[in-house]
Amino acid sequence: MWVTAFLVNAVLIGLAQRIPLLTPAGWVNAGILGTVLWGSLGWQGWSAVVAYLVLGSLVTKLGWAVKQQRGLEEGRGGRRGPENVWGSAAVGAGLALMVAGGLQPAKLLMIGFAASFAAKLADTFGSEIGQRWGRTTLLITTLQPVPAGTEGAISLEGTLASAVGSVVMSMVMLLFGLITTTSELLLISVVGLIATLAESLLGALAQHRINWLSNEAVNGIQTLFAALLAMALASGLHLA
Repeated sequence: MWVTAFLVNAVLIGLAQRIPLLTPAGWVNAGILGTVLWGSLGWQGWSAVVAYLVLGSLVTKLGWAVKQQRGLEEGRGGRRGPENVWGSAAVGAGLALMVAGGLQPAKLLMIGFAASFAAKLADTFGSEIGQRWGRTTLLITTLQPVPAGTEGAISLEGTLASAVGSVVMSMVMLLFGLITTTSELLLISVVGLIATLAESLLGALAQHRINWLSNEAVNGIQTLFAALLAMALASGLHLA
């Protein structure tokens, strides 16, 4: 499976270089990630994360002209680099390798895997849609109005978009058989939204005070929190 994973990803990354989703270095790192996912979880795990990448990239392009006018657009024309790839997926890749290594219970690890990507897509949906269409942007710690794009800012529209993103990613995980029940889907959907709100709280409280706490580091903390919370709740509720 690992040889197949390497060959498939090498060919596909070579063909995909011209698609404006990632930088050249981002595509190389995506190939490494794709090899890990296919080798650990088969084509299903790989496909679910490709769906995450496509959905996240598409929502980034929504309202792009307006975001440019406001100075809120993603850098590099919305293309993700290596730091974005691993900030979003390092936790999921680690859990996938644990499953491949035979660590048990595998079902619990898969719930954590699914939750990490549900949280990240929720974050992307919330920030991209909230920055463009959020009518009133509030700081999560004080609920005082702040400019769109402020660390820790939330809006009703962005929060609703986060909920949608979490549900969509959870459904993708169910579609590919990485989770198997509606109870798991509901749990992961809720955890994805909670983790996104927690990420906003972390951004408001600490990101401007701690030099090393970059957006990518915050993404890694968010996905780790989502995975741990989902696994703890699933264990407590005897879902795995």
